[in-house]
Amino acid sequence: MKTMKTKLSFLLSLVLLVSCNPKNTGRQNDATGDTTYTNPLLAEGGSDASAIYHNGKYYYTHETESYIMLWETTDITNLVHAKSKKVWIPKDPMNSRHLWDPEIRLINGKWYIYFAADDGNTDNHQLYVIENDSPDPMEGEFQLRGPIVTNSGWNWGIHPATFEHKGNLYLLWSGWPSRRINTETQCIYIARMKDPWTLDSERVLISKPEYEWERQWVNPDGSRTAYPIYVNEAPQFFHSKDNKTLIVYYAASGCWSPFYCTGMLTADADSDLLNPASWKKSEVPVFQQEPKERVYGPGSFSFVPSPDSTEVYLLYHARSLPNSVTGEPESRNTRLQKIGWDADGMPDLGKPLPVGVPLPKPSGTPIKK
Repeated sequence: MKTMKTKLSFLLSLVLLVSCNPKNTGRQNDATGDTTYTNPLLAEGGSDASAIYHNGKYYYTHETESYIMLWETTDITNLVHAKSKKVWIPKDPMNSRHLWDPEIRLINGKWYIYFAADDGNTDNHQLYVIENDSPDPMEGEFQLRGPIVTNSGWNWGIHPATFEHKGNLYLLWSGWPSRRINTETQCIYIARMKDPWTLDSERVLISKPEYEWERQWVNPDGSRTAYPIYVNEAPQFFHSKDNKTLIVYYAASGCWSPFYCTGMLTADADSDLLNPASWKKSEVPVFQQEPKERVYGPGSFSFVPSPDSTEVYLLYHARSLPNSVTGEPESRNTRLQKIGWDADGMPDLGKPLPVGVPLPKPSGTPIKK
């Protein structure tokens, strides 16, 4: 199944594969003209990317392991030339290592970046959030609002993602039902929030690894983690075109493997989101590897609009190698592709596209003069 990203670093003495760290290598986006782009968007880095579009600009971030980096651009396909800035460097040893899956959000006029961090031992991963009240997140200063306590046992958590619905703020994340002993199981939880850094309800489990495609942890070449790791992680909120159906996409199976894929949970927009029975799980993955196109392990979603709001794009990471190779960079990188809608108004994600293919830039993207 899926492990917690770079978490494999602490297993290196026991594991036959490289940890899923965010320092990835790959082709730099090589646009063929002012109106097209190619994947991947960056030559290095790009695992667990997140982006938001606000006032004509995209604000983008991805894992950088020991600090939070933010990019600003009017062209999401041209990140290599985007303005970038280290917006937060941890000072407390308790949250100074393994900063995973940063997500930027604008809530009540303030900027927040959610992430997970630990003290060097990935078994101690917890959720954190930083806040900036500047109108421009590239200005001002992000301050730590503190850890987000997800349960009374101060249990492990990664991949925080927030969304607002019917006047309520919710938090999604991946956590353990109980502390790991010989087997690790990552589940998707939801809770209502009192404010952007405090939960206002108990955590509610809405998905656990149960299908075979959610429980893959051994690579085709036989390399594996030291113990079974079954994964549901990287939850991301979305919705149907008419907003009547709410969607949580999540990643399943080991991120070090080609089996890393995307599952889907759905709920009626008028249902009680804190009732596990409100959520229905797809029995099959909705986005997965395309070996013929040399695309492996696609997942960890973020959705952004085109500049003119006529299109929706899926930001995700994938690799061009079947699995991580011991001693080599892990090679996940950021990719972008347009999505559509099916006859029922549900998102049509299509299939992950191969690298190097010219694609039309998002509608309304400024053309360089």
